[in-house]
Amino acid sequence: MPRTRLALGVAAASALLLTGCATGSAEPAADDTAESGGSVFPVTVEHAYGETTINEKPERVATIAWGNQDVALALGIVPVGMDAQVWAWSGASEPDVYEWTSDKLDELGADLPVLFDTTDGVDFEAIADTAPQVVLAAQSGLSEEDYATLSDIAPVVSFPDIPWFTPWRDQITLNATGLGLEAEGEALVADIEQQIADATADAAFEGKTAAFFYMSPADLSTVSLYTNGDSRTAFLNDLGFDLPQVAIDAAAEGSFYLDYSAENADQLEGVDVIVTYGDETLLPALQADPLWSTLPAVQNGAVVAVGEGDAYSAAVSPTALSIPWVLDQYVTDLTDAAAKVQ
Repeated sequence: MPRTRLALGVAAASALLLTGCATGSAEPAADDTAESGGSVFPVTVEHAYGETTINEKPERVATIAWGNQDVALALGIVPVGMDAQVWAWSGASEPDVYEWTSDKLDELGADLPVLFDTTDGVDFEAIADTAPQVVLAAQSGLSEEDYATLSDIAPVVSFPDIPWFTPWRDQITLNATGLGLEAEGEALVADIEQQIADATADAAFEGKTAAFFYMSPADLSTVSLYTNGDSRTAFLNDLGFDLPQVAIDAAAEGSFYLDYSAENADQLEGVDVIVTYGDETLLPALQADPLWSTLPAVQNGAVVAVGEGDAYSAAVSPTALSIPWVLDQYVTDLTDAAAKVQ
């Protein structure tokens, strides 16, 4: 599987069948409380590997994987370290972060945090060097061994159920709870939901299906459909599209993507709007292909290519900061495609 598919949503945000659970513990010790927005320490976050209790308000926060740093930043907390978002595979000359994250750091008057190397998985040594008091990883693919190793460094907020299946709302609420900012997290979710409602108020997405794909004009023998367990396809549902049954069925099996060979192109006929990594060369290649050209979405030109490795293509894996950054342009492009559906 191409590295882009892992790094970008690997994603990861939403009408998912799976939701996380985050609860505050009942009775904090009288001498060891810290209140912020109604949350009181200690707090306990339930997740796939059990539960994590954070006893005191964390002053040093580390984040790994996708989008978790954006939750902290959106809540006004600058991590001491975070996974790099941009690497050489996407054309960068050195590890970096995308524009929405950089913009927020500038707004907070903060320098770029330590960037962890994700080339070989979790960068345990670098994380330990930042001496975190909590590690946020609500949207991640941590193995149980990774979780145990990280937990020796600091309390870890892991994913609620299935790796990389954490919707953007749960990314926010789980991580915010670990920071003692549950109420602020809920307010952030409500604010983003209102932004989505405003941006899509006049969009004609209702009754149309859409799903997110990986396609390459260099090799159309197989394409990959991201299921509705993946944040990219799930976000299309947030914007008002229905999801095709193939995406729903595949998610029920716990898979965040499913490959389809060109010989099985007819199985994707129920997708009215195709959203995919790629550029302007993709649609002509699909329309010239004897099998993919049979799809109504391809015939109608209802294909949105979002690039690959650049900021736009990364922003469609929704996070607390990428959603506001990409929303207007994304809705505009999707509206143009939806207008072609017959």
